[in-house]
Amino acid sequence: MTPESVMQVGQEAIKTILLVAGPMLGLSLVVGLMVSAFQAMTQINEMTLTFLPKIITMFIVLLFMFPWMLQMLVGFMTGVWDQIPTMTQ
Repeated sequence: MTPESVMQVGQEAIKTILLVAGPMLGLSLVVGLMVSAFQAMTQINEMTLTFLPKIITMFIVLLFMFPWMLQMLVGFMTGVWDQIPTMTQ
């Protein structure tokens, strides 16, 4: 196993992680900013108010994006499993 192949697998892993986690994290960020702006405008300083909208958003994104996320993860793992015989030589 060469250093180049290790770097390639690492880069693919990072790319897959970013693609799979990106939609949930991005929308959670947007919802958090909207709730923070609402709290700043209304001067409501309740710390727990931000959690419920973020959790609901993450569940909705997971509900709609799960087939695509699963396809991405299975594709990455299939590629890694296919490369095992060439990596051990």
